Amino acid sequence: MLQNIIDWVISVMEAIGSPGVGLAVFLENVFPPIPSEVILPLAGFTASQGSINVVAAFIWATVGSLTGAYFLYYLGAAIGANRLRKIAAWMWLVKVEDVDNALAWFDKYGKASILIGRVIPGIRSLISIPAGIDRMNPLTFGLYTLLGSSIWNALLIYCGWVLGENWHAVEGVIDQYSKVVYALVALALVAVFIWLLRRARQEKRDVA
Repeated sequence: MLQNIIDWVISVMEAIGSPGVGLAVFLENVFPPIPSEVILPLAGFTASQGSINVVAAFIWATVGSLTGAYFLYYLGAAIGANRLRKIAAWMWLVKVEDVDNALAWFDKYGKASILIGRVIPGIRSLISIPAGIDRMNPLTFGLYTLLGSSIWNALLIYCGWVLGENWHAVEGVIDQYSKVVYALVALALVAVFIWLLRRARQEKRDVA
C-alpha cells in the first residue's frame, strides 16, 4: 500500500511537477491515511535531484494543505452544531450540553488548537472539522492553518532535501513521534470516559 502511494506521488510529480505535490497534499488532508510524512520528504528529495523546484514544492504543498483544510472546514459547517447535538442526544453517557461545552471550549481555544493540531499526525487534518462546526471565522482559520501547515511542510520537505536517498527515514521518526501523541490522546479519552461515567452514576444517585 505504502509503495503504491510512493509510486503514485512520483508519477504525479513527474507528470505535472510541483503542482503534483500540492495535489498529493490536498488528498492527504482529505484522506488522512495518505501520510504527509511520506509525500513531503519525497518531494524534498525529488527537489534535491533537480526534478522540481524546492520553493515551488513548498508553496504548492502549502496550497494543498490550505485547500484540503477548507474542504474539511466546510464539511464540518455542513454537519453543523444542531446535527451534532442530535447525535449526542441518543449517545450513551453524552449529553447535548457536552456538545455546547466542547464548542464553547473550541471557541475560546480554537486558534491554538488549529495551530498546534496542524503539526500532529492524525489530528492535523481532522482539526478542521470542529472549526467548521463552530463556524470559526474563515479568515482566522485560514491564517492559523497557513502558519501551522507552513511549519510542517517546510520541516518535512527540508528533511527530505537534506537526507537525500535516505528521505524515507523521516517516516520512522514521525511514526515514533505519532505513537507518543496517540498515547497521550488515548489517556485523555480514558480520562474523559471515566469522568462521564462518574457523572452519570452521581446523577443516578441524585435522582434516587
